[in-house]
Amino acid sequence: MEKTVEDPPTSAVLLDHCHFSQVIFNSVEKFYIPGGDVTCHYTFTQHFIPRRKDWIGIFRVGWKTTREYYTFMWVNLPIDLNNESAKQQEVQFKAYYLPKDDEYYQFCYVDQDGVVRGASIPFQFRPENEEDILVVTTQEEVEEIEQHNKELCKENQDLKDSCVSLQKQNSDMQAELQKKQEELETLRSINKKLELKVKEQEDYWETELLQLKEQNQKMSSENKEMGIRVDQLQAQLSTQEKEMEKLVQGDQDKTEQLEHLKKENDHLFLSLTEQRKDQKKLEQTVEEMKQNETTAMKKQQELMDENFELSRRLSEKKIICNVLQREKERLEGENDLLQRENSRLLSYMGLDFNSLPYQVPTSDEGGAGQNPGLVYGNPYSGIQESSSPSPLSIEKCPICKADDICDHTLEQQQMQALCLNCPICGKTFPAREKQIFEDHVFCHSL
Repeated sequence: MEKTVEDPPTSAVLLDHCHFSQVIFNSVEKFYIPGGDVTCHYTFTQHFIPRRKDWIGIFRVGWKTTREYYTFMWVNLPIDLNNESAKQQEVQFKAYYLPKDDEYYQFCYVDQDGVVRGASIPFQFRPENEEDILVVTTQEEVEEIEQHNKELCKENQDLKDSCVSLQKQNSDMQAELQKKQEELETLRSINKKLELKVKEQEDYWETELLQLKEQNQKMSSENKEMGIRVDQLQAQLSTQEKEMEKLVQGDQDKTEQLEHLKKENDHLFLSLTEQRKDQKKLEQTVEEMKQNETTAMKKQQELMDENFELSRRLSEKKIICNVLQREKERLEGENDLLQRENSRLLSYMGLDFNSLPYQVPTSDEGGAGQNPGLVYGNPYSGIQESSSPSPLSIEKCPICKADDICDHTLEQQQMQALCLNCPICGKTFPAREKQIFEDHVFCHSL
């Protein structure tokens, strides 16, 4: 079909509403040779007025609406319609745009409202056949034709003989015809009566025809409006089809995205399953760590309790050690006093302390035993022993009656060492109440 810048006006009007006699096509051939241009001749009738958007199209025979054209050409408007020559027009179709098959086509004149105003006889686009070519015969062929003519003359004579018999039959038919004429007269009288009735009926029909024409005009105007409405609906339909294509494309894109999201969802579900497994393992590990932590805390508490017990025992040992250290210092002081007393007695007896064969042991060697350097012994040894007895010279244990130091004696000495005695009033305080003891002693000085 020919593609032009501007499509011709068409409509969906059916063939029953078209007027094919307002434009007459002249000199239409039975067929046109393919490859050549085709000239279409047409004539406007007296009551038809062409318009600017009228066009002539080539339609395949059997078309239903004016939209089924194969190709078209715009009509050239005549300058003066009153001139007879102006009513005869022509358009030329180029060979490039003509059909290439051997189907039957026809010219149709379509006005700017899309209504057909004239149609031509059907024709074809095909090459010439041998029947259409002029045949040149020779002398021999002429003789054959003459012989054929003689035979035809003989046949003609036979036909004349048969014609005589037919004339006889004709006379018989004439008699029969006379009877028929009489019957015809009877029928004519009846026909006159019927004509009167027909005339009355025609008058009635004319009245109805006028009404139908008025209705037809109304229908034509409504038909034009419907044609415009149909064009609008077709435009809307094309727009909706484009939108539908976009929606279908969008639906396909969304379907692809949904498939992609499903794959990602499956992958995430697998990852989530693995993470849940890992989480369960971690929870088991955390539970084990909590159990280990509880066990460690219990062990730590036990160690702290044991450490506290050891610290307490160490504190007690330190207190005992301090008491023993003070007792040792006291004994060393008393030993120094005894050494000075011995020196004084030796000087009083006229003996030199350094000339003695045996030296008095120092406080580091004990100093509590008898001095072997004295000839007559230490006269104050009994006094010293009675006045400052050694902490180790303890009476027999009242529990086990042992002469040596036993566990009961050591526990008793430790208890005495853990007690603090006021040097003024002799009040006893436990060693753990050292601050109370110091405040008590301080109160005596006030």
